[in-house]
Amino acid sequence: MALPRVNVVIVGAGAGGGVAARVLSEAGLRVAVLERGGWMSAADDRKDDLRNQRTTALGHPFGPDDERNPRVLVDINGVERQVRPSGPGYCNNAACVGGGTLSYGAMAWRFHPDDFRMRSVYGRIGGGTLEDWPFGYDELEPYYEQAEWEIGVSGDDSANPFKGARRKPLPMPPLPPTREYEILKPAALRMGLHPFDIPMLRNSVPYQGRGACMRCRWCVGFACEIDAKNGTQNTVIPRALATGNCELRTGCMAREILTNSSGKVTGVAYFDESDRLQQQPADVVVVAGAAIESARLLLNSRHRLFPHGLGNRHDWVGRNLQGHTYTGAVGLFEQVTYDDAGPGAGIAICDFNHGNPGVVGGGVLCNEFIRLPYQFARQIPADVPRWGREHKEFMRRYYRRSITIYGPTQEVPSFECRVQLDPKVRDYWGLPVARLSGRNHPKNVETGTAMAVKAEKWVKEAGAIRTWLIMPNLGLSGGQHQAGTCRMGSDPKTSVVDAWGRVHDFDNLYVMDGSVHVTNGGFNPVLTILALAYRNAAHLAREWRHRT
Repeated sequence: MALPRVNVVIVGAGAGGGVAARVLSEAGLRVAVLERGGWMSAADDRKDDLRNQRTTALGHPFGPDDERNPRVLVDINGVERQVRPSGPGYCNNAACVGGGTLSYGAMAWRFHPDDFRMRSVYGRIGGGTLEDWPFGYDELEPYYEQAEWEIGVSGDDSANPFKGARRKPLPMPPLPPTREYEILKPAALRMGLHPFDIPMLRNSVPYQGRGACMRCRWCVGFACEIDAKNGTQNTVIPRALATGNCELRTGCMAREILTNSSGKVTGVAYFDESDRLQQQPADVVVVAGAAIESARLLLNSRHRLFPHGLGNRHDWVGRNLQGHTYTGAVGLFEQVTYDDAGPGAGIAICDFNHGNPGVVGGGVLCNEFIRLPYQFARQIPADVPRWGREHKEFMRRYYRRSITIYGPTQEVPSFECRVQLDPKVRDYWGLPVARLSGRNHPKNVETGTAMAVKAEKWVKEAGAIRTWLIMPNLGLSGGQHQAGTCRMGSDPKTSVVDAWGRVHDFDNLYVMDGSVHVTNGGFNPVLTILALAYRNAAHLAREWRHRT
């Protein structure tokens, strides 16, 4: 059944989709947002270590549902298997209003200026598809600032000499330092490094009518009980709804992007919360489902003029999947390092984001979020038993006497790391599921290894009596920081969207999420996703005014 026409239909109410809804509805456009999940809160998220989003052991409190949403993973040996959201290899993002911004760790990084010009800095890398972005850091800087102030970021990066220029400081001061911070900062200074307070999408003081962080241990992977963690669900989406121009529909699974006989995009077909097939006509469609699901939707949307999916004339949709190679080091200490003050992560260095001899790029290094006991048990060294008395004794002694230095590294994207439609497996609604395949580029393993060694030096200087490395591997990288499957570029033969996120071959189809990233930086990417959505949605609003 066709519904009343809107100006814009947005698929996904996460980081990009939430910002786009705010910008477009406040510009006067009529907007419908389709979100496959629901409105969730801390009340839906019991403080259960085994069930939170980060451990993926007993399901995801914020979705998607295990039984309705399988995927197929093809490992580096060519062995394929079905995977569920609560299992390894699924590369899950939360499915709910706010998406991953409801339960993330909330680090709010601007990319380094050289992150936008990796091909120029490092040249062609064999077996990779390293390219520059179609614009640089300066183009995005005002929108980074807009995201920081409108959604709310605390921290202080003034001591980071490697950052790009900024016009305004962060709107909130950092949280008070933890015991780990006070151990790590003087060690970094002795090494000649430049430690500073991590920018966080988290209130350190009351901000925009919501209170300050209460420093609980259940943060990353959980929703905030006092609404001090800032995501699109408690900032821009309420603003969009308040305009009266925006309608948010939950429990809606997009089936395909609709096109007419001439190939023009006309709306979205979706299953509503009662599993009824609906059609939402729209002047413009914005896809914002994150890199795996956005690529899947474009591939599932076929037309006689586009038999391989929309935007896929040159076989680039779903290619270049990235998710960040995380590496680092764990150190054990004689003294207690744990003070139970969340979120735990607080100090970082950017000395090694670029300029590391012999490797491509680098990455930020930070102390890790509070590791709940279940998570710490997964990080113990190989010579410690996984159960029994010796295991318990190790946990009792070192759980409160450990520090992890950790971080995402730059990745060389690969054409063979990809999202496809599985030819056999269907989801609950009968749609082909995402099929994930490929392997991490060897250069990423080299870079990740180099960063792990640097992390170990830092934790040793801080006084660790024993250390071990968290090492990379060649397995597919496509985790919560997923990106790259609808990359930006000026050449339709080697990209999916243009510099404004508009899909080549269409004047009214856009992608506004991390899938448009050409490379994914050496940082958590959410602030860049938010900034891009501000930039590209504002452009779309201007284009709309000129059109009408």
